[in-house]
Amino acid sequence: MSITIEKDRIIFERRDELTVFEPYGPDCIRCRSTKNSRLSDENWTLLPAKEGACFSIEGDEKKAVLKNGHMSVSVDAGTPWYGGIITFYRDNVPILKTKYEGDYTCRNIHTEGDNYQVKAIFESNPGEHFYGLGQEQEDFFDRQGSSCNLLHYNTKSAVPVVYSSLGYGFFWNNPAPGRCETTKNHIMWVADSAYQADYLVYAGETPADVMKIYCELTGYAPEFPEWAAGFWQSRLRYECQEDVLNVAREYRKRGVPLAAIVIDYFHWTEQGEWKFDPKYWPDPEGMCRELKEMGIQLIVSVWPTINPASENYREMNDRNMLVRTECGQYGTFDFYGQQTFIDVTNPKTRSFVWDKVKKNYYDKGIHNFWLDEAEPEVHPQQFSNLKFYVGNGAQTAMLYPYYYSKLFYEGLKEAGEDKVIVLTRAAYPGSQKFGSLVWNGDIASTFLNLRMSVKTGLSMAMSGIPWWNSDIGGFHSGDTRSEYFRELIVRWAQFGVFCPVMRLHGARIRTPEQTERFPGIKERTGGENEIWSFGDENYEILAELVKLRERLKPYICRYMDIASKEGKPIMRPMFFDYYKDPVCYELEDQYMFGEDILFAPITEQGCISRKVYLPEGSWQDVNSKAIVKGGQWIECEAPIDKFIAFVKEGAEVAEIF
Repeated sequence: MSITIEKDRIIFERRDELTVFEPYGPDCIRCRSTKNSRLSDENWTLLPAKEGACFSIEGDEKKAVLKNGHMSVSVDAGTPWYGGIITFYRDNVPILKTKYEGDYTCRNIHTEGDNYQVKAIFESNPGEHFYGLGQEQEDFFDRQGSSCNLLHYNTKSAVPVVYSSLGYGFFWNNPAPGRCETTKNHIMWVADSAYQADYLVYAGETPADVMKIYCELTGYAPEFPEWAAGFWQSRLRYECQEDVLNVAREYRKRGVPLAAIVIDYFHWTEQGEWKFDPKYWPDPEGMCRELKEMGIQLIVSVWPTINPASENYREMNDRNMLVRTECGQYGTFDFYGQQTFIDVTNPKTRSFVWDKVKKNYYDKGIHNFWLDEAEPEVHPQQFSNLKFYVGNGAQTAMLYPYYYSKLFYEGLKEAGEDKVIVLTRAAYPGSQKFGSLVWNGDIASTFLNLRMSVKTGLSMAMSGIPWWNSDIGGFHSGDTRSEYFRELIVRWAQFGVFCPVMRLHGARIRTPEQTERFPGIKERTGGENEIWSFGDENYEILAELVKLRERLKPYICRYMDIASKEGKPIMRPMFFDYYKDPVCYELEDQYMFGEDILFAPITEQGCISRKVYLPEGSWQDVNSKAIVKGGQWIECEAPIDKFIAFVKEGAEVAEIF
């Protein structure tokens, strides 16, 4: 075992392992370790290191230390029987120390070629909290004591990054499926099949500083379009052009502001053709023109699925623009017949598909898109059977949503759009720089899922994805005639007001009054899902919430600009701003919406009160207008037509409520 010090890195070698530590921009250290004879320079979605690192390296062949701003790492060669101890420090305080568990990093299971199952294992720290890892429907925000599978599926986006309550961030730069364990006995990161372990550790004085470093590593969200801060209307699904226009006209007639309306899937002729079915959508240009006159943006769902019935299949298949399989036939997803997915990691695919989308949608007036099935949703999830342009799925499968968003972002920018937003069902580090507005997938219409969605949104914020939303009311099994759902939709809409984007969507249960207007249509609509669909009393409440959202648009856009420049999310956990208050690290169901608004959602059926923690300062109750001193817990009431929120005393936004 030996250590070699070079000008800008530390090299540690022992049998079957080559490890390199180097500064990667200010306050950040990158570690790469492989069983192979040389390191790979593949960065995946990691951006080039920012200039300005102020680092030093000292030591000898037995022990060396690399210091880079707030971060440092020591490498101890040790003895032939016990060595290679790596310790990371934040401001000279140890935060991560490697742990021996019977094998070294990268000296594990061989998978194929130069790829192995790789691990990075560290000692656990008592009292440490972890936040991030993307989104999945789980009823906790703090990831301490949990295990997370690093893979995508409907309702789950694996974003392998965490923020620690000890003041550092950790980015696992490996797009292979794997897992992360932040348990009492260890902190462990695993890539099931990879050429090397690759991770970055970075630190700052505040959570905002740490988030900014992460954005320097993976990219900032672009400029947010002002219209997107308003209210979005959607349902599964509008069956024809006139349905869309009638809903838009009704909102205008009622004087309720509508920012966008969404056309969901199967408006097309066939999966993999990316164009309107003229039988139901005879005049897309006219539809767009009328909506534009009403000040409403149109958003259209696009899927990456394709099958041999598509007019594009043969050409795309012959030119290797589809996700292929190592063994067996093309089918990877059974949905109205066997489908495969376009290979968005292939630049040729991205160019081909954008040309179709531009001709059939963009040139007709549709400039906003919903990227569904973005994981992609393959069944069974045998990633090693998937063959992408960038490599076998066992090593690269988690990159798909990144390149799916890249396809549309670059196409829209090339077409002349200055502000791009794409609604998408999955994300990976760096997706945010392509304008990805992520939502948490097809979740059930329950109070449990509402409660979990609050934590999901906060997890995504701490994963560097500042543009996030959920289907207001949940996606499936919502009965618009039931008292349960009518209560749920209001509480979810209150939460939606204080999300980065407010979007009403869902596959509601059809009612007996609904008739089959288009017999033989491939995918019929669900129950009605407009704000007047849930009873007269609810309508008045929901209309006022939409109007409040409209008044909040300048405030929202201001914080979206901050996210684009500094990386600070608008929906942020309490500790983000109050990082010196230990109570704030325990709060999972209340949060800050920007710096001035504290929101505490009601997420239990029949509940009309709850406890709220107010941090230091003075706070104004938006309902009573009373000023309350912070640093304490208080009991708050909120009947169904009220929500619980506080504004910092003296903040201008208080006038909006």
